[in-house]
Amino acid sequence: MKKFLMIIVFVPIFNFTLLAQQNKYLVFEFIKVESSEMYDFIAYKDFMEKVYQSAISDKRISGWDFWVIQSGAEPGEFQYITVTYYDDPVKMMDGIANEDLVKYGRIGFPHMNENQIKEMIKKSQSAFDLTQRTYMKQIANSNDDFKYKNGVLASFDLMKAVENNFQEYETAEKEVFLPIHQNKIEKGLMGSWVLLRTALPFGSEAKSTHLTMNLYKDYVQFFNAQEYEDMESTAEEKAKIESGLKSRDQKWVYLARLEGAVR
Repeated sequence: MKKFLMIIVFVPIFNFTLLAQQNKYLVFEFIKVESSEMYDFIAYKDFMEKVYQSAISDKRISGWDFWVIQSGAEPGEFQYITVTYYDDPVKMMDGIANEDLVKYGRIGFPHMNENQIKEMIKKSQSAFDLTQRTYMKQIANSNDDFKYKNGVLASFDLMKAVENNFQEYETAEKEVFLPIHQNKIEKGLMGSWVLLRTALPFGSEAKSTHLTMNLYKDYVQFFNAQEYEDMESTAEEKAKIESGLKSRDQKWVYLARLEGAVR
């Protein structure tokens, strides 16, 4: 099965900082798997967990997540999202070449020889279609100690900021919406929040420019958060929220469950 790849490109990087943090660069890959290929793909997922663990030990990447879509995607669009974490934009753009996958595979599976590893990689990569890849930089996040473990939920919200007005949108996220999310976290209604901006230039036809990750420890916390209403907001705060909402278009929302993470 041949893979189709569409790279989404976005906006230049501004000099915004928030909550003293290390730079984080994330690659999102949206994956479609035919039912007939499901067994080989699950084998690929298990294989890659060990490969990426070796890549982390080699400081090539800083983490990898495997998410299963719960809602938001059109039938047949894609069923999985993987997120690979880097601490450097050059490492992110270089990715991991097949020869390095073989090297890390030999470390993770010492009982297999090089040809067996190559065959495993070839067979696994033919089991899915890579429908979309997005390169992002983290530009803001909540203050929390959220732990990534199997079963946690994430709402991936793809946004498109108003053209030529990205600063207004990002300021709204940081100064208006982040405090709201932080308040939810402190009330136990949310686990974590992250704002990302594309790490590459983009054209006016780009489908989205930013992405937020809203993280929850389980479905109970997720649904409680949906029911929460801040009754203490002032008229001025509500006006800022309304203005912030107008600074971007919420293009898609995907709810996903974490089924694998290595750090």
